[in-house]
Amino acid sequence: GLLLVKIEKMLPATRHSLAEFSLLTLLFYIFTLFLYFLFCPVLHNLLDKLLNVKQASDMPAVQKSRHRIDPDAIPSPIQVIEDDRAKCTEPFNTGVRGQVPPLVTTNFQAKDQGNASPRFVRCTAYNVPCTADMAKQSQVPLAAVIKPLATLPPDETPPYLVDHGEAGPVRCNRCKAYMCPYMQFIEGGRRFQCGFCSCVTEVPPHYFQHLDHTGKRVDCYDRPELSLGSYEFVATVDYCKNNKIPQPPAFIFLIDVSYNAVKSGMVNIVCQELKTLLDYLPRENPEMDSVVRVGFVTYNKVLHFYNVKASLAQPQMLVVSDVSDMFVPLLDGFLVNVNESRLVIESLLDQIPEMFADTRETETVFGPVIQAGLEALKAADCSGKLFVFHTSLPIAEAPGKLKNREDKKLVGTDKEKSLFQPQVGFYNTLAKECVAQGCCVDLFLFPNQYVDVATLGVVPVSTGGSIYKYTYFQAQSDTERFLNDLRRDIQKLVGFDAVMRVRTSTGIRATDFFGSFFMSNTTDVELAGLDCDKAITVEFKHDDKLSEETGALMQCAVLYTSCSGQRRLRVHNMAVNCCSQLADLYRNCETDTIINFFSKYAFRGLLNNPTKAVRDTLINQCAQILACYRKNCASPSSAGQLILPECMKLLPVYLNCVLKSDVLMPGADVSLDDRAYLRQLISGMDVTESHIFFYPRLLPLTKLESGSLPMAVRDSEERLSKGGVYLLETGLHLFLWVGASVQQELLLNIFGTQSFSQIDPSLTSLPVLDNPFSQRLRDIIESFRAQRSRYMKLMVVKQEDKAELIFRHFLVEDKSVSGGASYVDFLCHMHKEIRQLLS
Repeated sequence: GLLLVKIEKMLPATRHSLAEFSLLTLLFYIFTLFLYFLFCPVLHNLLDKLLNVKQASDMPAVQKSRHRIDPDAIPSPIQVIEDDRAKCTEPFNTGVRGQVPPLVTTNFQAKDQGNASPRFVRCTAYNVPCTADMAKQSQVPLAAVIKPLATLPPDETPPYLVDHGEAGPVRCNRCKAYMCPYMQFIEGGRRFQCGFCSCVTEVPPHYFQHLDHTGKRVDCYDRPELSLGSYEFVATVDYCKNNKIPQPPAFIFLIDVSYNAVKSGMVNIVCQELKTLLDYLPRENPEMDSVVRVGFVTYNKVLHFYNVKASLAQPQMLVVSDVSDMFVPLLDGFLVNVNESRLVIESLLDQIPEMFADTRETETVFGPVIQAGLEALKAADCSGKLFVFHTSLPIAEAPGKLKNREDKKLVGTDKEKSLFQPQVGFYNTLAKECVAQGCCVDLFLFPNQYVDVATLGVVPVSTGGSIYKYTYFQAQSDTERFLNDLRRDIQKLVGFDAVMRVRTSTGIRATDFFGSFFMSNTTDVELAGLDCDKAITVEFKHDDKLSEETGALMQCAVLYTSCSGQRRLRVHNMAVNCCSQLADLYRNCETDTIINFFSKYAFRGLLNNPTKAVRDTLINQCAQILACYRKNCASPSSAGQLILPECMKLLPVYLNCVLKSDVLMPGADVSLDDRAYLRQLISGMDVTESHIFFYPRLLPLTKLESGSLPMAVRDSEERLSKGGVYLLETGLHLFLWVGASVQQELLLNIFGTQSFSQIDPSLTSLPVLDNPFSQRLRDIIESFRAQRSRYMKLMVVKQEDKAELIFRHFLVEDKSVSGGASYVDFLCHMHKEIRQLLS
């Protein structure tokens, strides 16, 4: 434009007419546009090359295109998972301090050589900042997810049981840490220096042993506590309540027999199944009978106790109608040995469905039901577990009575947090009493409407129990899932009356705990029950400087009563490195564990903060972690590039999944009960389960080879082919998605049908067909179910069917119906946040 004005001034007006000048101007414009289009792409490419600095190999960079980010150019969870699998060719030896273990998605064998296996303990960082300032600057959370009674695969050795006789385990005099590989023996083996507090303690005469030329005890490798990261001690009577050897635990089954419970078929199914299940009560020695005793109660508005003493010809019912002051009307004959009373028990279980077949009672109580089980355990002076099968909101007049407070209008407001809090204080008090007795509660819910899970779940969550929920329970389609959950719940390894304490070396300390438990002080995690699926997440903070030479130590000790009635101490030890350079921290983090911590931290935050504030806090902390890396560890590059640390390149995609979860961003069809249920469920999850929950596994099933799984694809609709079939696993659900143009051969192999229209979408199990594809697919489904703590019901989803909405909800890389960002959009948002922090 300026150029044209200058030309106009230079031309003498007298020599050219207006028409000639207009033509000249037009030709000039055309010539300029021609040059622009000719050179524009070349100039852009040149500028891009000038601006883009080549990245260091450990810094994946995400480059924005002019229009939109290419989904294939951003970090892929599938690629990271596959790369880790390819890397893991040898067993993982735990002896190297600060070594990051394989991902939870990788099959590996762990060999205990002095640190706890990653199956027991996983850390957010294996190289901890030396100072509190450095930790604050990075904002990387310092935490460990501990699963004390985790089940090990068959090719790994379970923790050894060490018995030191009447003297009991050897401990540090000052901090009371248990003997472990981090204790340094001195003065020829007569004393040892504690690795945690540096205090020197005399070695008891019975434990003395000489040292070799390296300063190690000569019996080092013969003693699990001196050479291994995880082991158990037999606890002496000093570790028992009231200095008394505990009684074997008891299981009490409390069955709702109100109208809804009977009509849905639940009562009949429970009674029939228990007849078989009583043979599978937990035991440590498979060759011996279980010593767990059992008792039975049914209830609606009143409670019915049953005397099933072996000497009776028929069971006897005793009714307690005054539920305001609960007591157990019989002591002898309530808790019995299964083998001795089998005939009476079976007679009772046959009679219960008949007795209540014509009931019209719709109201139920709940508080007195737990009180009844608690009082029975108190009377028998033992710990144990209550299995409560319950259907409706307890509106009958009784302690713990609730009202319906479901109010969707509060969602998204500052008052929303009240919906996650219990509506009465009664259950908190009751939970405290249960923990004191070692009474763990497992709750099986069968609701047809709002039951206030936020309140009913207080006792199960506080006692280390589990909640199972079967909304709109239908005997035909839900029995398989319910019975599998019940079977596993009754049989699984469990400890009672447990106390867990986490000790650390000087410089850091455990400051916060997340999970299903109760705490009456700041150090002891109390668990009325602790099973093999429960994880406790522990956060650590600095209280002094750490040193790079010595690293940091952690010891988790759990005192519990085994299912055979023996008092034991399970000990897990973990040593990590310490660093004074931020780059070392960022090279040794584990994103899956960080996400486990963030989700629990956020979901607990909902009790006291508006949902939006919780979401904003998560986004801000993640942006600060990545901005700190960009500022202090990345090589210089253009502001247009998003640079992520290698081991944290999936942090944005996984964090977005947490933010889009039904707990933090519910869709219109997500009930308050579902949100409360998921919030409580995730609080006790280990890293493996939280990973699959937030980023489900999506497998294409076009080709199935025996022995190996097909490579998963990313959770996005773009990855689905109309001609394919896909299996999606979330840890709680299994979906089989069938494309509208699916090949006929696949239909015949999987469903035995010729066409897409003939597929029955109500199928919950695949037909057993005589072909290799059908057999392999059913094997894969069974192996997926075997890996999870809850049974996953199969749902067949046909493309463009109504059920596809539910399936799409789990395609977490896409934009969600409830307004959650797609992975690409969230990455752009994170980039913007990071740039703002840096500027």
